[in-house]
Amino acid sequence: MIAAGLLSKLIGKISPRPPAPPPARSGLPADLLARVRRIEISTKRLVVQGVAGSYHSVFKGRGMEFSEVRPYQPGDDVRAIDWKRTARMGSPFVKVFHEERDLTVFFAVDVSGSLRTGSRAVVKRELAAEVSALLAFAALSNHDRVGAALLTDRLEEFLPPERRRNRVLRLVHEILARPARGGTDLERAFGAALSNLRQRAVLFLVSDFVGAVPVRALERAAARHDLVVLEIVDARDLELPAVGPVVLEDAETGRVAIVDGRRTGAAESARRRAERTELREQLARLGVDRLELRTDRPYLPELVRFFDRRERRKRRG
Repeated sequence: MIAAGLLSKLIGKISPRPPAPPPARSGLPADLLARVRRIEISTKRLVVQGVAGSYHSVFKGRGMEFSEVRPYQPGDDVRAIDWKRTARMGSPFVKVFHEERDLTVFFAVDVSGSLRTGSRAVVKRELAAEVSALLAFAALSNHDRVGAALLTDRLEEFLPPERRRNRVLRLVHEILARPARGGTDLERAFGAALSNLRQRAVLFLVSDFVGAVPVRALERAAARHDLVVLEIVDARDLELPAVGPVVLEDAETGRVAIVDGRRTGAAESARRRAERTELREQLARLGVDRLELRTDRPYLPELVRFFDRRERRKRRG
């Protein structure tokens, strides 16, 4: 029996693979370069339209750095009054602080075989690449460093944090170009990425979380970093169609089998619900934000609501 969460897609027949496009001058396929460029253009436009400001307001730097003392102005916070200077000068003065940004933003992205699937508008890997690019360009616009790790059942690639546009393009390229194969072991792969990440970071873990929840790695990440989980979800992961015998391909092993859709679908739907419930419970216990992004819905409204929630929590805290 092949797990539904690991299925590439429901297939009625196996079609021959289309011929590869001619390589571009850079040595990369022209269609891959076009996809990277499309993601760069679309995400940078969203950054300019306001995502960067929302990002800046909800992800804090290392702290507040003293800047200057100036005369009190109506509307200033009375808690900022410099009482020694006020007493000496005979009129109120306030201390002014600036946020010390110096953030590292790091993306740990699952690129295992299950991410190449998608039954709706976009495959999961494309969605992971686009959302990561949007957040990475927002980070760069705030002069933060951006780094990444690519995960399967091991640490595939580690990109040290840098303040360069090419770092984001490299991240997008690696997500899209990585061969669509390999199993998932986030406990091992994410744990290895954490061992290589020396500085504290705003850490985005991007995965469809097919399989065991990486409890120990999540605990390590939450203890040191500002961890945010982006769960990529496709409708086919959650429920197989209740039909008769169907041909299914395992996205991570490539194995093909004929299964009873009615019986298998119910069992796999129950298994996936249990996995996702465990993930939500673990993240709630750790106080970690989770954002669900689906292949059948626009991701931007979900991202905006996420920023709004964090902003409200920041004001209350």
